[in-house]
Amino acid sequence: MKEVSGDEIIRKAINRGCDAAEVFVKNARGLSVEVKGGKVEALKASLDFGVALRVIKKQKTGFSFTTSHEGISKIIDEAIEGAEWTHEDEFSCIPECMTSGEVSIFDKQIETLKDEDIIRDAILLEKSSLAFDERIKKVRKAEVSLGVGSTAIINSNGINVSYRSSYYSAHVSALAQDTGGDNQMGWDYAGSRRRSDVDIEAVGNEASKRAIELLGARRISAVRAPVILSTAVAVDFLEILSASLSSEAVQKQRSFLTGKVGQKIISDLVDIVDDGTMAWGTGTRPVDDEGVPTLNKILVSKGVLNGYLYNTYTARKDGVSSTGNAVRGFKGLPGVGVTNMFIKPAENQGARGKVQGSGKRDPEEDGLIKSLSRGILVLGAMGVHTANPISGDFSIGISGLWIENGETVYPVKEAVMSGNILGMFNKVEAVGSDLRFYGSTGSPSLLIGDMDISA
Repeated sequence: MKEVSGDEIIRKAINRGCDAAEVFVKNARGLSVEVKGGKVEALKASLDFGVALRVIKKQKTGFSFTTSHEGISKIIDEAIEGAEWTHEDEFSCIPECMTSGEVSIFDKQIETLKDEDIIRDAILLEKSSLAFDERIKKVRKAEVSLGVGSTAIINSNGINVSYRSSYYSAHVSALAQDTGGDNQMGWDYAGSRRRSDVDIEAVGNEASKRAIELLGARRISAVRAPVILSTAVAVDFLEILSASLSSEAVQKQRSFLTGKVGQKIISDLVDIVDDGTMAWGTGTRPVDDEGVPTLNKILVSKGVLNGYLYNTYTARKDGVSSTGNAVRGFKGLPGVGVTNMFIKPAENQGARGKVQGSGKRDPEEDGLIKSLSRGILVLGAMGVHTANPISGDFSIGISGLWIENGETVYPVKEAVMSGNILGMFNKVEAVGSDLRFYGSTGSPSLLIGDMDISA
């Protein structure tokens, strides 16, 4: 495929009277394999290419994109025409050139893998899940995916940066059934920019383990009790909290953290980090999608909110610097998003280095269980995404294991946990050391003080 001359597009746009211009180019190749019964159920290959142009003319922003080389000549006309129809915005801008560091995000091994290699891993994923226990009757989905790509960002302020990246992941759902006819599902996932971080067999085993331990689940009466959020459930809640850390949400009055910088918002046991430089993290990049260098930022330190996530536009609006959190595809203008966001584990073990979990439960989770006289280990949560983004209130379905005297005694189903996101994080009484990422968000297990649980 012939290379796109971003410099040429920039030059032509500036010659047409634009005050500033930016080109964003994305190339990506992906492959995913799903197996069932030891055979390929679906094999999907993808090739994506896109070029986007943003121009600023008299404080008006124009935008256009194309998915073909033939369309590149048109996007200049379309972007300039679009700028004629938008409103003036004093904060319209593109970033200045800055120096970025090197990060580890490209695994050459992934680039050289063949279809049969991915198929072999997908078959192993299903096989390891089925072999875990005779009560595992079916694997609903065993999928392995990879991706390699390149990104280039060029603008009229001197930014000219490009990088390559890779990705590898495994996801499986297993169905367990006991002699009484009870059926339970379990799932697990691991992903990294490096193939060696993804332990296929461990993912299969963990999905089956989760399904097995929920067999025979029973309903419980309404109770107010402590809960332990497993890593996956803690990540679900952190993703809701992360949305309110976006300066874009704050400026649009869609955040429950508006006006709280410098204030204690959650438990002083909790530190929240957004690190775009972490080796092999799925959200790691040398620069964000505007070409601003990514950073390692402590957003919440001992429960105190230090600041928000910014791209260039929202930063200019607040009179601060971009935090390197511009995110975009080639079909739209930059928004604000996380890089690798996580809650620091106890003693900061694993915060850098081992990016993804192996699929095995960490002893730390068991340590938190032993600390409780009674409570629930929450293994699954349904509807966390329905939490109110403005107030943070939530009421969600949960499943897990009831704890008595430091031991799990029986599985729980169809319970409902209600509360408030900030209120819940303010009740954190212990943080585990078992940091695990699910995509670009990670958390250790968390022990939460009394929560309202209803049947």
